[in-house]
Amino acid sequence: MNLNNFTIKAQEAIQKASEIASGNQQQAIETAHILKGLLSVDENVISYLLKKLNVNINRISEVLDAQIQSFPKVSGSEIYLSSGANSALQKAVSYLKEFKDEFVSVEHVLLG
Repeated sequence: MNLNNFTIKAQEAIQKASEIASGNQQQAIETAHILKGLLSVDENVISYLLKKLNVNINRISEVLDAQIQSFPKVSGSEIYLSSGANSALQKAVSYLKEFKDEFVSVEHVLLG
């Protein structure tokens, strides 16, 4: 998967997901890591939309944190995308084509 096809904000979210997994001594980046990364990126449309919809972002974050803590911990291994996370990002790329956009954005990643 070529991250050069992703917007800077989408790249930041995926990087943040990797940092979250690494910080929790987890080998696989899961979809929960990616969603947490999406919520962590400053000034993106996802957080804005959720706030406008009166979604409790803090509660979502708490649930994600609990889920992330339940993932297996591994030390000394290289981080990789889980099959679920990889499928979600592949789906995001398919939305890029479907919507005839030039880059995969955070909205595509959320939909994926």
